[in-house]
Amino acid sequence: MTSALDITQAVNPPRSVFLNFPLGHQTGKPHQPELQREIVLAAMRAFETITQPGTIIRLPHVWDLNDRGWEQTDYTDGFLPERPAKEDADRAETERRARFVG
Repeated sequence: MTSALDITQAVNPPRSVFLNFPLGHQTGKPHQPELQREIVLAAMRAFETITQPGTIIRLPHVWDLNDRGWEQTDYTDGFLPERPAKEDADRAETERRARFVG
């Protein structure tokens, strides 16, 4: 499942389902389990129908019929924080592994 159509098209996975929702919300809005269940079931049904490699099925769900402002936020330069320096990222990864990998 994806909410980044351009990236998914570039990567060309064997099969995919696209949902035009904000990044990180591929399975629906927070605190709406009925919608989340509906989206996941629709995605699973879509996956069952794909026979051609590289197919991307677009689900018809809409985040907000009256406000598409999130699209401007998600896709505007500067929305995401700057990438850390490699040394900082390596240090953070070492710390994460020490906590979770054991």
